Amino acid sequence: MRSLCYPQRAMTDQDPTSTEIPEPKQRRIRSFVLRMGRMTSGQQRALDELWPRCGLDYTPEVLNLETVFGRCAPRMIEIGFGTGEALFAYASAHPEMDCLGIEVHRPGAGHLLMQVGEHRLTNVRASCHDAVEVLTHQLAPASIDAVHIFFPDPWHKARHHKRRLIQPAFADLLARVIKPSGILRLATDWQHYAEHMRAVLDIHPSFRNLADDSGYMPRANDRPLTRFERRGHRLGHGVWDMAYERR
Repeated sequence: MRSLCYPQRAMTDQDPTSTEIPEPKQRRIRSFVLRMGRMTSGQQRALDELWPRCGLDYTPEVLNLETVFGRCAPRMIEIGFGTGEALFAYASAHPEMDCLGIEVHRPGAGHLLMQVGEHRLTNVRASCHDAVEVLTHQLAPASIDAVHIFFPDPWHKARHHKRRLIQPAFADLLARVIKPSGILRLATDWQHYAEHMRAVLDIHPSFRNLADDSGYMPRANDRPLTRFERRGHRLGHGVWDMAYERR
């Protein structure tokens, strides 16, 4: 998912005769670009029919997750779930977990809800909003047992690295919502981004790398190989999995 924002100094109009120093305006650097992806009829139908039950509209208020899911259970969120392949597999394999997916692209949410409806899952909810705002305003501190971030946009060009999701400020947000001893799992197929993730998280005081001396983990059995990932394997691309414990 692609959802990080930082304030940056912006150009302002100023009266040349004024002696006051203007306050700099703030603009947000996001880790995603909203694109109008093609929505299939099935995806739209799933959104129309299932969003009232499985969708979460954004409001800047803390969610009562027991009310949202109708029970008290351990909770996982996946940020940037794409078409929902990994989220659906995890929710199916872990009916004891309540799973919240955050993805800004509505066709992906529609695809996830198609699977949820077909298999009658009751432990999945979806949000189509900026993850930064969801984590900041809608999730209470220490309310999440696990966070998954699989294959976020690597923003390959150096001038775009500031758009990468995993940054110190975002790690602070994750540390705020993950319970002590909760788990943060990540995966990327871009080595430079894997190194960037480790550079941010290995030194963060709230996280402990669970890997051996290599710094990386084997792929967990409940993280399915996506079509994108299988194609990367055929082309000889590597994949780097990481896992961190909330101290």
